[in-house]
Amino acid sequence: MPCKLLNLCEYETHKLVRIQSVRLGSLKWTFNGVILMFICIMMLWNKEYQEHDYVVSSVTAKVKGVALTSLPDVGDIVWDVVDYSGPSQGKNSFFVVTNVIVTKKQRQGKCPEVPPYGKVCRTDEDCVKGFWDQHSHGVQTGACVKFDVTRKTCEVSAWCPIESKKKPPKPALLASAENFTVLIKNNIRFPNFNFMRRNILPEMTESYLKRCQFNRHTDSSCPIFRLGDIVKEAKENFLEMAVEGGVIGIQIKWDCNLDGFLRNCLPKYSFRRLDEKESNRTLYPGLNFRFARYQTEKGVEERTLFKAFGIRFDVMVFGKAGKFSIIQLIIFIGSTLSYYTLTTVFIDWLIGTSCYSKEARQNYSEKKVESVQDRKQCILCVSFVDENHIRVVKKSHKKSLQQVKPISVHPCKDDTGHLSAMVGVLQKGNNIIDKPPQVLPRPNRPAWCLCGCCLPSTHPQEQLCCRQSIGRCITTSSLFEQLVLSRPLLEAVLLYREPLSDLTEGEQRIAALRNCSYRQYINWRIGAPPRESIPVMPSCSVWRIREEYPSQEGELLSQQAVTPLYLLNHSHC
Repeated sequence: MPCKLLNLCEYETHKLVRIQSVRLGSLKWTFNGVILMFICIMMLWNKEYQEHDYVVSSVTAKVKGVALTSLPDVGDIVWDVVDYSGPSQGKNSFFVVTNVIVTKKQRQGKCPEVPPYGKVCRTDEDCVKGFWDQHSHGVQTGACVKFDVTRKTCEVSAWCPIESKKKPPKPALLASAENFTVLIKNNIRFPNFNFMRRNILPEMTESYLKRCQFNRHTDSSCPIFRLGDIVKEAKENFLEMAVEGGVIGIQIKWDCNLDGFLRNCLPKYSFRRLDEKESNRTLYPGLNFRFARYQTEKGVEERTLFKAFGIRFDVMVFGKAGKFSIIQLIIFIGSTLSYYTLTTVFIDWLIGTSCYSKEARQNYSEKKVESVQDRKQCILCVSFVDENHIRVVKKSHKKSLQQVKPISVHPCKDDTGHLSAMVGVLQKGNNIIDKPPQVLPRPNRPAWCLCGCCLPSTHPQEQLCCRQSIGRCITTSSLFEQLVLSRPLLEAVLLYREPLSDLTEGEQRIAALRNCSYRQYINWRIGAPPRESIPVMPSCSVWRIREEYPSQEGELLSQQAVTPLYLLNHSHC
């Protein structure tokens, strides 16, 4: 189509094929109903009709509880929230000490390094003054001193005595931390909807908060949690985890519906362990840190070193709020309309399978698909007297048309109007031949001719016989004489098409009868040709017609290519 400005004002639409079938119609509406049900379920289940916004939150935690421990060489120590909370663990986290290793009365001085961090030596030459590394407890003095009865190590300047215990005590010294409680305050906001809420709900009173404790089955909204219950919800054992420590995640999920009477916005709590205890069993398991308490004894500064093991609790907040939006609903409906094409795809596939006969499939395909051939490609259709169908083939410049394999096969479509008219003319003329005409075989029969009546040709598209197997030629049929060659019939046909045509004797009349004879043969043997295909007459029929209605320029006609068999208006092939 040439590109013109007026083309912008044109409208194009699709062509539909309607199949009158109760079975296919019922199947279509069944599939469409299933798809509609699926779309509605997904829309309601996932709230696709809503506009969504994600949560912005802040978290604070307050731990409460007191524990009493008895430490060797230290005595009884009371641990309150200041002692067991440890240093700040960062945003949205809190830490609780559950076990300790104590090294008391450390002073600045010189002492042997502890293996395996200290180098085992024999003489002072094995130690380097001023040396240290990331595992050292101090700086080497250059002296090799006695560590125990059998070993010597390099002396270091450090807090002495150096911490020597490696493994935490079992059971954990602060195992009673299992009964500590924590109040988690979570404030959330959905900016797009200007909606704010916190996990301490409006209906909660001060007296309720003093006595409530989270329980998934009896009180799942209480913001006060027992540490032992948190670890248990994470499917862990608190007493085992308290020995070396670990990391527990507290997940708060807000799934809010802000639509009118369906409004609902409550937190849901879940818990899980975040560190991998199994894979890290031999590689720095658990969680620990060190802190010291300093004092002065007789003017000398001393400290008690604590290596604290504990559990860190990370509070993670997730949330999404939804509110009805007509724009989102329209977008969802528009995006799901494509699902209905699945019905068309399935039914088209079903028609193309063995569920339908070959004739029904071909008929549907012809109605649904309109093939447009390239102008450089010529598609021909041929009919053989010993076959009851029409072959569609491509024009070949090398192979004889008689030998070209078909690209498709179609049933013959009779022109009932033409047939009725011919029967009427034949009955009126009363010239039916009882005996078939005698047509003598031609002497120079080519190899591709199977009826014996064809003439040689140098053009492959003209090398076509009326048969696919050896047998009698169609020109010997009595109907060929009556339907194709009968002058009264041809004149009646010409007058039927052009009532005022002049049928006076002369070359013009002979040419008209000859062309009409071509058309009669094609209407008789081929009928309505398949779309975009050009009907071809066999060589024997063409030359028999030319013998009956010759041109005054007979020599020219005898040398002319068999172009009239293409109905004259397809000369571009």
